[in-house]
Amino acid sequence: MSNIKFVDENEASETLPEGFEPYVKDWFNSEFPGLSAPQKYSFDLIHNEENALISAPTGSGKTLSAFMSALNELFHMGEKGELEDKVYVLYVSPLRALSNDIKRNLEDPLKGIKQKAEENGYDVPEVRSAVRTGDTTDAEKSKMREKPPHIMITTPESLGIILDSPKFREKFRDIKYVITDEIHSLSENKRGVHLSLSLERLEEMANGSPTRIGLSATQAPIDEIAKYLVGFETGQETGTKITERGDEVKTQEISSRQDYSSRGCTIVDVAASKEIDLETISPVKDLIYTEPGKINEEMYRKIHELIQEHESTIIFTNTRSATERVVNNLKERFPDNYDENIGAHHSSMSREERLNVEEKLKQGKMKVGVTSTSLELGVDIGAVDLVLQLGSPKGVARGIQRVGRSGHQIGEKAKGKMIVVDRDDAKECSVLTKCAKEDELDKIQIPTNCLDVLAQHIVGMACNHKWSVDHAFNVIRKSYCYTDLDLGEYEDVLKYLAGEYELEDQNVYRKIWIDREENIFGKSGKMTRVIYMTNIGTIPDESGYDVETRGDKNYVGTLDEEFLDHLNKGDIFTLGGSTYEFRYARGMKVFVDPRPKKQPTVPSWYSERLPLSYDLGVKIGEFRQSVEKQIDLGAEDQDIVSWIRQNYYLDSNTAEAIYSYVNEQKKFLGKVSNHEEITVERYIDDDNRQNFIFHTIYGRRTHDALARILAHLLQKRISSNIGMVIDDNGFIITTPRRPIDFDKLIRQLEECELEKELKSAIKKTELMKRRFRHVAGRSLMILRNYGGNSKTVGQQQMKGHFLLSAIRNQHGEDFPMVKETYREIMEDAMDIKHTREVVEGFKNDEITLELIDSNVPSPFSHNLLLQESTDVIKMEDKKERLQQLHKQVIERIEQREN
Repeated sequence: MSNIKFVDENEASETLPEGFEPYVKDWFNSEFPGLSAPQKYSFDLIHNEENALISAPTGSGKTLSAFMSALNELFHMGEKGELEDKVYVLYVSPLRALSNDIKRNLEDPLKGIKQKAEENGYDVPEVRSAVRTGDTTDAEKSKMREKPPHIMITTPESLGIILDSPKFREKFRDIKYVITDEIHSLSENKRGVHLSLSLERLEEMANGSPTRIGLSATQAPIDEIAKYLVGFETGQETGTKITERGDEVKTQEISSRQDYSSRGCTIVDVAASKEIDLETISPVKDLIYTEPGKINEEMYRKIHELIQEHESTIIFTNTRSATERVVNNLKERFPDNYDENIGAHHSSMSREERLNVEEKLKQGKMKVGVTSTSLELGVDIGAVDLVLQLGSPKGVARGIQRVGRSGHQIGEKAKGKMIVVDRDDAKECSVLTKCAKEDELDKIQIPTNCLDVLAQHIVGMACNHKWSVDHAFNVIRKSYCYTDLDLGEYEDVLKYLAGEYELEDQNVYRKIWIDREENIFGKSGKMTRVIYMTNIGTIPDESGYDVETRGDKNYVGTLDEEFLDHLNKGDIFTLGGSTYEFRYARGMKVFVDPRPKKQPTVPSWYSERLPLSYDLGVKIGEFRQSVEKQIDLGAEDQDIVSWIRQNYYLDSNTAEAIYSYVNEQKKFLGKVSNHEEITVERYIDDDNRQNFIFHTIYGRRTHDALARILAHLLQKRISSNIGMVIDDNGFIITTPRRPIDFDKLIRQLEECELEKELKSAIKKTELMKRRFRHVAGRSLMILRNYGGNSKTVGQQQMKGHFLLSAIRNQHGEDFPMVKETYREIMEDAMDIKHTREVVEGFKNDEITLELIDSNVPSPFSHNLLLQESTDVIKMEDKKERLQQLHKQVIERIEQREN
């Protein structure tokens, strides 16, 4: 049962709530000309203690929408002498920098309201706010314990620590408001899962039920995010409930639990109220035959022109390396214009360097900021006039979030340009631009039933007091992320934590005890709290791997961990301009054999690229269908180009490039593959390899799962190594040149148990080993910190390797943290949900597959095929190869037409 509803548009108020204090009204009216779009609804909702999810553009007064009613309540309490040294408002942000911004942004209203109150003869105390994050010093924490802030600003990880701080958590008993900012970026990963359990533990601990408020500029599916925000409630419960107040622990009986239903929440969705001025542009007319140097020259000239036409610009790239490259190119090409007034901002930079760039942007001392993803969220960087996006941002919500960094004042229009130099990117960006303008967002997937996060929280719960096994289960299931948690899996996690899997020989000791007769559990040992507090969180430690050749042990270079996820034994990759065959990894070392004449099977930039969202992929498929339909109806070329330009917000260069791309594919194969009609090309390449090129358009996460399952099914039939190339616009399965019964392969795909096949495919991979290390760290099997010492990533990886082997030998694949590793890979890293839907479409003939033999690869396959060699040929040579393939296509088309 759901109690989620959308706000009634007729309930918009042009004035502050009647119940607001006069001096609060005075302050607001003296600062603002009126209520912004979200404030017209949220002020009354929150003042009436109703849960609210606010979806509104950046710069629309969203933050004050959440805080205003809370500030009014705090000053009202102060006026009546009821404001104690307790935390009444909790604000949770995904970023430490965002937390600091919020504190600064609260200073003016806190001071201003107090001043207005005093001017009007009211005696009100100071309302205090403070930030508690990993950067907070011990002295500052001590000060907070002595005199807590009324408004606590923190991160999910620090909230987890607060809940297990014996004295400090007592200050949260009378919490009234919980505000979760940038909720879309938290809810789609395990940090959000961790937060959802923390909020249920806070709810259980509090004297009342705090009003929950969620904030974000882009949210979809918005009703599910609302359920995530507020969690679920139950009817009556049966069993023993153990509650705690200070040092007192008491037991009480309560009656039986009924079905769970979502707590109430009203959605305020005014995200579309901020207009977006968005266009996709290409610097050159011809993306195939224009030389790479000329394309680069024209691109940077266009970027420079746009920058000079605006006061301040943010440029988004999709990789950290591209961010540095753009900064260097602009400085080198236009030395008179760029020096200290341009800066890079990405996660590999030090915190001090990033803060310096943020501050300079905010103060107007820096004209251009170039970033990958680190400035997407609402870190305060002052007024921005223009956002440039180089290449596709891979998702509608991400595109809106980035472009929304401009036009940061209420009523201002966000302005952005997407610059493309590739035909696949052009197609993606054009569809994305239309979706952004029409507010059609791609949906996030919220992880559920994560057993590693569950284990961590159960330890945290046990550190506070004894729990009834049944009551703890009921509290956990109030979290959106665990409402469908299986009782058996919960019991398995308890067994693991209680040491019942007997892993002491691997130095994994119990963290809790369980009294089966009383059906209660509690903390085991004095060190458990220290272990929990020093290993809390969900973000794993990452590091680079040293690459060495086998035998002579020559050092080759380093690989990042995510890249290693996609290497299987026998894969060929490039490092330092040379090609190597992956053999195996031990600890933090990768061992390879030189293979100077081999073609790479995995591009080196794979790990840095963002994946295309499934929803945007389907939209691109619909776009392909629409263009093909117009071609079939006999529309004139220029009419179709005009239609594309007008409907998809493009310049003429981009519209021409997209049309010629789709039209060439249509003429060459007689059809254009889309999300419902898929063409598979069988092509024998120059190395006599057989390539099955799947022209799917579901995004890399779905393609990764599909390709691995198909490759695994093939591997059972032929003993040779199967190669894979995985991209957002399709994938390739490469085999030796031998007869393959394609129809039989697809029948096997339709009939197999997809999860079982995918598990078998990833069981012995580096991906499995690395993800298990992450899961083992979160579930406190591998302790990153213990006894004042920290384990290096290499030590953690070696520990994980031995631990996984021991667990498999003793308990098989059903051990809870092994199961969680598979779940994380299949549901979070890949997309088994949409893979299942696609295969179901094959079975039901809702999605058709047609195999076509081709001795010349079609236009849509060119970028896929060239991925394999991207790292060993220069950009100029790649372009030359692309032109050769394109000429072959045009020649074949002309032969047919003549």
